[in-house]
Amino acid sequence: MPSNPASGALYMLQGIGMLTRPGLKRYVLIPLAVNVVVFGGGIWLGAAAFEALMDRMQASLPAWLGWLEWLLWPVFLLAALVVVFYCFTLVANFLAAPFNGLLADKVERVLTGRPVTADGDWEQLLRELPGTLADEARKIGYAMLWGVPLLVLAFVLPVIGPLLWFLFSAWSLALEYADFPMGNHGLKFRDMRAALARRRLLSLGFGATATALTAIPVVNFLVMPGGVAGATLLWVRELREAADTV
Repeated sequence: MPSNPASGALYMLQGIGMLTRPGLKRYVLIPLAVNVVVFGGGIWLGAAAFEALMDRMQASLPAWLGWLEWLLWPVFLLAALVVVFYCFTLVANFLAAPFNGLLADKVERVLTGRPVTADGDWEQLLRELPGTLADEARKIGYAMLWGVPLLVLAFVLPVIGPLLWFLFSAWSLALEYADFPMGNHGLKFRDMRAALARRRLLSLGFGATATALTAIPVVNFLVMPGGVAGATLLWVRELREAADTV
């Protein structure tokens, strides 16, 4: 496929389509359950906090400034959605990281017919657990280092700020999901970034689609396992060659 954003978007959608393949369903269930619990809890907490904030604001405003509630309501709602989905995406990915590695392993076996590792499922998970969580913490640190300033910028600079934030979110999710198949082959975080940079438009198309789907209720529950499956497709067909030249 040509290396363009549309091809990257297609990989993400194909990844979601792979989730019902025979032999993969049981590896999808735990990441899916983690996503449902974390996002469901995040949405509930965010809605409760937002409702309490609006009640306090309504009680503190004089009657003649009541119109401000209608002006500020969409601003606060947008901010809450951004914070909830960004923060809880990081949390869900961290908690499900060991199982996502297994899912990437099984997807690659389905695609290539070759085993990635010789270990059993749980032996592999336990052996790689410390390294997997360390890698996930490293990705969260990278995301926070760039994400927090860009999030502030998104509220300061109209159009340009939100655009930069969206592009960084797309890049972060491409890194997040590509890490699982690439990590199964021993690539370090630095090498992963270099390989994705060699297919930058493709990677951004993949990550932008994941970011957009994360904002859609119900569909967002499928983004994490679908992203892992799609990134494994991307690795097998595109990124493996890019990684060989790093």
